[in-house]
Amino acid sequence: MENEFDAIVIGSGISGGWAAKELCQQGLKTLVLERGRDIKHIKDYPTADLQQWQLPHRGSMPKDFVDKNPLITKSAGFGEDTAHFFIEDDDHPYVQQKPFDWIRGYQLGGKSLIWGRACQRWSDYEFKAPAKYGYGADWPIEYQDVVPWYSHVEKFIGVCGNKDGLDAMPDGEFLPPFDLNCVEEHMQRTLNEHFPERHLVQGRWAILSEPAPIHLEQGRRKCQCRDLCMRGCPYGGYFSSVTSTLPWAEKTGNLTVRPFSVVHSIIYDDETDQASGVKVIDTNTGEEIFFRSRIIFVNASALNTSLILLNSTSNRFPNGLGNDNGLLGKFIGFHNYRGRANGKIKGFEDKYFYGKNPTECIIANFRNLYKNDTDFYGGYTIFSGAYRNRRDQVPEGQPQLGADFKHNLSKPGDWQIYMYMQGETILKERNRVYLSKDQKDQWGIPLLVTDVDYHENDEKMVIDFLEESRKMLSKIGCTDIVTYDTKQAPGLDIHEMGGVRMGNDPDTSLLNQFNQLHQCKNVFVTDGACMTSTGNQSPSILYMALTARAASYAADQFKNGEL
Repeated sequence: MENEFDAIVIGSGISGGWAAKELCQQGLKTLVLERGRDIKHIKDYPTADLQQWQLPHRGSMPKDFVDKNPLITKSAGFGEDTAHFFIEDDDHPYVQQKPFDWIRGYQLGGKSLIWGRACQRWSDYEFKAPAKYGYGADWPIEYQDVVPWYSHVEKFIGVCGNKDGLDAMPDGEFLPPFDLNCVEEHMQRTLNEHFPERHLVQGRWAILSEPAPIHLEQGRRKCQCRDLCMRGCPYGGYFSSVTSTLPWAEKTGNLTVRPFSVVHSIIYDDETDQASGVKVIDTNTGEEIFFRSRIIFVNASALNTSLILLNSTSNRFPNGLGNDNGLLGKFIGFHNYRGRANGKIKGFEDKYFYGKNPTECIIANFRNLYKNDTDFYGGYTIFSGAYRNRRDQVPEGQPQLGADFKHNLSKPGDWQIYMYMQGETILKERNRVYLSKDQKDQWGIPLLVTDVDYHENDEKMVIDFLEESRKMLSKIGCTDIVTYDTKQAPGLDIHEMGGVRMGNDPDTSLLNQFNQLHQCKNVFVTDGACMTSTGNQSPSILYMALTARAASYAADQFKNGEL
């Protein structure tokens, strides 16, 4: 393989795929490095069309597997039908100074094959609130800087939703939303009546409800409402790098993809004051290979991005690339998912629903929006929905054997409503990752140490959600309401952020307004590591928008001879 390129992208997931697409479309010869295996759309979705009874263990994992993999088996969406897109716990160990559940997917497409697909835009409040109220750093950009790039991304990936006119969750470029079911319509009406400042709306999701021509040109088709997305969708109904951005980049003739390539470090050139390339270890042969380029995008997912930069040492940067201020790997954040609630609702027994809606409803953030009006900082999105399962038991006095027993079991049970929170967390310097001094992985790279914990602010937010969700479920008409705190460790949300944050001041941040390292201008970071605060909305659509924006800037700088 040729070893010199115009640009190198480290990671092929949601942001890495977008970096590759944009750079290739601008005419740059681009190498994408993926530490995992290659994945081909459709061909490598082994469970996509299997029924539950066709799986060896009906979807569950054997006890010996669970005992060996206590980490990934806790992850949302993990099961016998999706295990092929998760790495097992021993495949890439790390050191937990405090409990942190680091969920990873090492294959072409990364976690874009198993992501939740929620795509709410940030509002300007999320960009400005941390500095305004003193609980975080100032972003070097605001919402208006990202608006055109949000639109650019939404049109290409396909986001279904409704234009709701909400300050907390700006409207975007949407395909038609999926319909609310009858109980969700009741929820929407009742919440509007009793809580006029709280808005339950159809979710904004990267799923093709009605494909536009650009999606058909990608070879993707309409969602079939199977709700089997994380197995890999043979229709391309949801967005992933494998179905969308990487094939689009490949069509330009400018893309080279190299799987089985663990990035050891980025090489810094003292003479040019820039990075000259990337050192890679071939996972099949153990061979060390150097690839050169004028531009490098680091999109390995937040914690691995911090690991790579921390391991990229030189005479100029003995503590990691661009790390003059010692903040690399610090200010790690995540989303607070600990609050859960559910209840039963009477009525609607003559109604069911058609198909399996792959989206959820959203109650947009209503906390600390226009002013800080609680005893905690930040806000939370609530994901919610109504569902009706089969009966889990036959009523007393009914037959317990025979055909009537089986028919009764197959009848629908009660309607139920669930809610769970996705809360903003405060980025704190003490929440950090760093390299182990004495433990290394199978490639000789230091293990990452996670030292991340909750904060008093998070505890207050959970309490508020539990109180407010109970109030809302009660007004909706629910009985048997249960609210609880999962007490789950940070990381299980799979929304790790920070470590290489953006900012205007090189003394307090590592990246500028275009996601360039302040101290090494030809290295860009546009995955979750770049985040200056966490917001309360799902972050992936922002990563994609920031990536497209930075790639456009980098390509212009490249063509002008600045990089």
